[in-house]
Amino acid sequence: MARHEVNEHTTESTLIASRALLGIVARSMVSALQEVTLPQFRALVILSSAGPLRMGAIAERMGTHPSTLSRTVDRLVHGGWVERVINEDSRRETLILLSPKGRQLVDDVSEQRRAQLREILAELSPEAQDKLADAFDIFASAAGEPNSKDLLILGIG
Repeated sequence: MARHEVNEHTTESTLIASRALLGIVARSMVSALQEVTLPQFRALVILSSAGPLRMGAIAERMGTHPSTLSRTVDRLVHGGWVERVINEDSRRETLILLSPKGRQLVDDVSEQRRAQLREILAELSPEAQDKLADAFDIFASAAGEPNSKDLLILGIG
């Protein structure tokens, strides 16, 4: 892809928009963080998108040590957010599975985020909404797929 000169107004506008989006992310997580810690929520997001995983796979995706994750999972099991299940393919292996309660928490955060976005977007005309969607599509294409570890820092999956 060809690289072009960037004007400062575009950079500044994008920076301001990124702050606004981070504010939406933060507000959408307030109620969840009254239930679980941010690292616990990150684990729930991983399980929500990847399905049942071994402890080591979760630790790797979170960029943490398995012993640290073990304590986190213990607390999540105790709170009813996840379950430990025997892997049917390898009976010596335990998988961590998102419980219905954990799924509901992740879904609630996502829905709160969508609701906040809808409320903001409703202030824009249909034409402006289309322009914004096109601009975000262009930006997302240029930025590429985000690193999952980067997203998980904020509890986004």
